[in-house]
Amino acid sequence: MSIYDLSGGLDIYGKPVVDALRFAAEEVNAGGGLLGQQIDFVSYDAQSNMQLYAQFAQQAALRDRPAVVMAGITSASREVVRPVLDRYKTLYFYNNQYEGGVCDRNYFAAGVTPAQTVQKLVPHAMKKWGKKVYIVAADYNYGQIVSAWVKKYAEENGGQAVAVEFFPLDVTNFSASIAKIQAAKPDFVWSALVGGAHMSFYRQWKAANMAGRIPIASTTFAGGNEHVVLSPEECNGILICQNYLQELPTAANQDFVARFHKRYGANYPYITELAMGAYQGFMLWAEGVRRAGSADRMKVIEALESGIAINAPSGKVSLDPITHHCVLDVHIAEVRDRKLNLVESFPQQAPVDTAAVCNLRTNPNDAKQYTIKF
Repeated sequence: MSIYDLSGGLDIYGKPVVDALRFAAEEVNAGGGLLGQQIDFVSYDAQSNMQLYAQFAQQAALRDRPAVVMAGITSASREVVRPVLDRYKTLYFYNNQYEGGVCDRNYFAAGVTPAQTVQKLVPHAMKKWGKKVYIVAADYNYGQIVSAWVKKYAEENGGQAVAVEFFPLDVTNFSASIAKIQAAKPDFVWSALVGGAHMSFYRQWKAANMAGRIPIASTTFAGGNEHVVLSPEECNGILICQNYLQELPTAANQDFVARFHKRYGANYPYITELAMGAYQGFMLWAEGVRRAGSADRMKVIEALESGIAINAPSGKVSLDPITHHCVLDVHIAEVRDRKLNLVESFPQQAPVDTAAVCNLRTNPNDAKQYTIKF
């Protein structure tokens, strides 16, 4: 079962994610299903609304009783869903990049954390552009915590964050902020902006004649197909760091892209990192069911904790039993003409930030998000 934003301001993320989950379920079913049974994939639209996330999570746990729930784009939606599914003992996968620190035996994270991407992109951007960074970020726990990681990694590499600004998810006017950036004259801007409304920043940046004058780095850009929706002139040259790029040249990825396009059409906009996170999260869960010989929650948890790895289109994905997070490949890429051109790859990056605060082998009853101290 999935609960994602298929409408509202976050649907740019939710729609590709649900497409990928449905595709994964269909592939498993075409291969005979799980334990001889076909998977019944059910999807709810939370409409970018926290109350609906809470409602559907409770409905799933008490009425639908699925074997697993995959849900939530933002960390805010995750922290609405997670306590409900914990309380009613319903297995939960959160498949997005996020700020790290969640330690919960009922929870599995298939996306990247800052130690896997921000830690790579900050020094790369500083070496390319300079040591002064101006941070613009979404005003909730993801944006706030990632901004702290950017500041940490900038300082560790001899740089500094000259300013940090936070914006609610519904903000669309960035003219005052752009004026502040122009006055501050940083070497580059770090964007941790999120959602459809925040896409306005890049349009206004270009309209202010700033595109190409002060470069931009981001670990959120392209997660919602911004590089496809915006014009090349509005986003060429932006550097990103992600676990997955549709352009990865491996045979496994090229085969996956061909299968996906056969299912959804050759004109499908782009297979995002978030969509891939959902696909590999689903496949990790399916492998856990196979290894457990059961869809029972605790049996699957124990199977997943036995050291499961899959070969995904993004590369090898290994589940860390201690944190329930994944060891993943990450890639720096440059946006160019609606494509993500590979610049540098870093194989098998561990979630060391979360590992600093989470040990589910020692403390299996943990069920909270830790603040990771810098």
